[in-house]
Amino acid sequence: MNEHPFRDSLRALPSVGALLETDVAQELALRHGRETIRDAIRALLDQARQQVTEGGAVPSLEAMLSDLGCSVERKKRGTLRPIVNATGIVLHTNLGRAPLGGAVLDAIGDAARGYCTLELDLGTGRRGERSLHAREVLRAVTGAEDALVVNNNAAALLLALSVLARGREVIVSRGELIEIGGAFRLPEIMAQSGARMVEVGTTNRTRLSDYERAIGPETALVFKAHTSNYAIVGFTEDVSVRDLAGLAHAHGLPVFYDQGSGLLRRQPELSLEGEPDAQSALADGADLVAFSGDKLLGGPQAGILVGAHALIERCSKAPLMRALRVDKLTYAALVAVCGGYLRGGEALESTNPTLAFLSRRPEVLQRLAEQLCEALGQRGVASRVVESAGQCGGGAFPGRTIPSAGVQVLDPSMQTRGEHFPALLHAALLEGEPSVLSVLREGRLILDVLALFEEQVPVVAEAVARAVQGVASP
Repeated sequence: MNEHPFRDSLRALPSVGALLETDVAQELALRHGRETIRDAIRALLDQARQQVTEGGAVPSLEAMLSDLGCSVERKKRGTLRPIVNATGIVLHTNLGRAPLGGAVLDAIGDAARGYCTLELDLGTGRRGERSLHAREVLRAVTGAEDALVVNNNAAALLLALSVLARGREVIVSRGELIEIGGAFRLPEIMAQSGARMVEVGTTNRTRLSDYERAIGPETALVFKAHTSNYAIVGFTEDVSVRDLAGLAHAHGLPVFYDQGSGLLRRQPELSLEGEPDAQSALADGADLVAFSGDKLLGGPQAGILVGAHALIERCSKAPLMRALRVDKLTYAALVAVCGGYLRGGEALESTNPTLAFLSRRPEVLQRLAEQLCEALGQRGVASRVVESAGQCGGGAFPGRTIPSAGVQVLDPSMQTRGEHFPALLHAALLEGEPSVLSVLREGRLILDVLALFEEQVPVVAEAVARAVQGVASP
């Protein structure tokens, strides 16, 4: 009978019980529980067996115990961890989009620490509506008659289309059949809602007459989408919200505008030319506007509907609303962020890091980069300040770059590492504590400061110094 070719090597591996009785495992068991450590040991031995059967060496007992401690610590930390954003992308979807300001975090803490009036009417002492909490502040900021909050913008579209157009036709331009991320496409949302989509125009040119010819007895509404994550340039034509509203209203139809990127209203201190805002869309005649809470609005993940009271009320009473509603923490954060818009000035900046980052002046970015470069030098890391190019991200200002500043980390051992150093350092920074996401650009590792909090400068410098030491060690 043929024996397993790696029999002797596999037999050399310790048993679960033997590893569990070591001093290292016993100490870990006291902190994390015996069953947790037993499970970690089993997983570790499975990996070792796989390594041996693939021709690798039997790991030493010391190496296995070291890996055991590391694996337990990783599991303890979990997978949802803080990360420093040194990419220059302000609304980085993979990093959770909009960071929340201190005043917003305080509001969340107040709501989370104890009980709150989520569905209690203090005037009557009876059950109230949770949707009331954000209604007034959203009305005040946008000028809408009414407002409703659900868990994201895709949900807002699904809810409104299901309620207002199920079994009927929705007219939309072919140039606005957007994919909103994660492979969620507008035609699929339309189909899920039960609405029948009627495409008009072409990819690059849609005229008002195209919409007019498509209106018929089965038309429920006219739909317009802001192409927030791509741009069609060249020989193009589209129809403004104002013109579309004039046509639709003449036929007794509402206009539903997916504004998407979440700019509530014009911000004079920001260069946001070309980016539509909810307040202007409503003023131009849109009857219903949908947008995200965690993009340019600068708040928590949410989908927000603002517009005509009659339409919002129908959506709020739909059975689907129960599945899409948000919790007390989202309301607390959203109200705090919107309150910053009403107060303006420093109040807006304290509640909205997104707008604060996007309004950073070149001299501020240069100063931050110089501070980071100096902090790295103090820790023995060679670097230099370089020009960089950031982005808004999050489906806003597609194709536009934002002049920024960055720090290039230089290879301390060019003769041994060469062109591999940036990639090795990039990976090491991600594995570090805290994790830092940098930019690999044209063979260089760049730390862009556009979305870097000032207090993170020494933290990043320490993380880079540790990572460089690990990468440069033979």
